Amino acid sequence: MHDLLEQVLGIAYKANEAIMSVYARSFSVELKADKSPLTEADQAAHNVIMQGLQALSLRLPILSEEDIAGFTGVDSESRYWLVDPLDGTKEFIKRNGEFTVNIALIQNGKPVLGVVTAPALDTAYLAAEGVGAFKIENGQRHAIQTAGKPAPDKVWRVMGSRSHPSPDLAAWLDKLGRHQVQPMGSSLKFGVIAEGNADVYPRLGPTCLWDTAASHAILLQAGGRIETLQGEPLSYANPAEKLNPHFVAWGY
Repeated sequence: MHDLLEQVLGIAYKANEAIMSVYARSFSVELKADKSPLTEADQAAHNVIMQGLQALSLRLPILSEEDIAGFTGVDSESRYWLVDPLDGTKEFIKRNGEFTVNIALIQNGKPVLGVVTAPALDTAYLAAEGVGAFKIENGQRHAIQTAGKPAPDKVWRVMGSRSHPSPDLAAWLDKLGRHQVQPMGSSLKFGVIAEGNADVYPRLGPTCLWDTAASHAILLQAGGRIETLQGEPLSYANPAEKLNPHFVAWGY
């Protein structure tokens, strides 16, 4: 799994280059059928990732946000790649740097490998079962782990969405107790929890499978978890159901 993780990291870095070449100039923005924005960078990253994954010795079906119709279903061992070529397109358009490339390997409904790169921040998170979880920052790689459950007298450090506010969130936070919220775009929120710099991220609004899978793998290997509001692990076993239920990412 270690070698595969390094190969996927290399593919994500190539997608980074494609994204940043668009980021450095003016670009057009279209609206998809669901009114979400789409840029040239989304498609460029998608093309790079598809070519890279298809060239691996491990040939698996690929579900990418930018080619849902092309997905052929899970393989005989319930495996597939789950990809968001550019997570945080709204942040990309705002040019605030908080956007990522997400690539995950799913097996039996569970993310067992994940790579999340933040091209504009020169940061990456990566993890795989049996390998561990790591952050790469300024070219330096180090192992990461979650902070664990805060002591009763501590203030909960909560990650919040920058572009997707939720009216139900206030009530949930009231039940949590003393807290402070840090807004952030894309799947970077999970990375902050995985490295121990935040405790929880409640998401009481719509997300898709590809928004969470890669960072879910990282959080799992760092000692955290993502659960539905009913306490069940967030599952990717049914890729025909693209939307996640509401969930909470915990750092313990």
